[in-house]
Amino acid sequence: MCGRGKLILIHPTAIVDSDAELADDVSVGPFSVIGAGVKVGSGTRIASHVVIKGPTTIGRDNRIYQFSSVGEDPQDKKYADEITRLEIGDRNTIREYTSLHRGTKQDKSVTKIGNDNLFMAYTHVAHDCVIGNHVIMANGASLAGHVHLHSHAILGGFTLVHQFTQIGQYSFAAMGSAITQDIPPFVMVGGKPTRPHGINSVGMERNGISPEDIRLIRKAYKMIYKTNLRLEDAIDKMEDLAGDSKELSDMVSFLRNVNRGILR
Repeated sequence: MCGRGKLILIHPTAIVDSDAELADDVSVGPFSVIGAGVKVGSGTRIASHVVIKGPTTIGRDNRIYQFSSVGEDPQDKKYADEITRLEIGDRNTIREYTSLHRGTKQDKSVTKIGNDNLFMAYTHVAHDCVIGNHVIMANGASLAGHVHLHSHAILGGFTLVHQFTQIGQYSFAAMGSAITQDIPPFVMVGGKPTRPHGINSVGMERNGISPEDIRLIRKAYKMIYKTNLRLEDAIDKMEDLAGDSKELSDMVSFLRNVNRGILR
């Protein structure tokens, strides 16, 4: 509030390009820079010392904390100033010193982030990543380029993810994990070297997945990791087992489309 009680939504020291489009109730803190081609939806709050570069689209009710870098050029030597994009959904929390980069033309020219995600301090999302909804990246977790992080996945602090890797829904990576291959949905990984350690039953229960579906996922996990079956044969058995289970069917679909093999 200023001295007369009037609410200041854009601080006088902030720089907002004339080509940026901000909803009327967006707030921008001191010394932040909002570049050309940036669109920000209603209810979003941008703290001090934030830099947002376009083309970037940010949805509603996001909270962007101080010293974040959003929509910057990709860290890719092939990048040659092409027009690429960053798209961010609604209700995301982007904490201090987080960096979210735009895409490259070598992929689909866009980095996409869904809704209700939490990016803790010092996290990094590289070019061309796709992030679902309700994801948590703890402090210092970093994604290389072209990573697909599915909904409800959790990455512990300082987890590092190799480029082109897929991280399945409801998976969980412990602190300091180094992920170089795809992680199937519902699977927990950790340790040095990083290895699978069962299923994320707690996360599944908290999100309303039925006990029967959890039982099926646990049985599927044993087929993959506790038998001598080839992965292709394990997937066939899982498909037969799935029946009406959406969760197990999603797991089968993921495994049939792995990019780098699965972490085993």
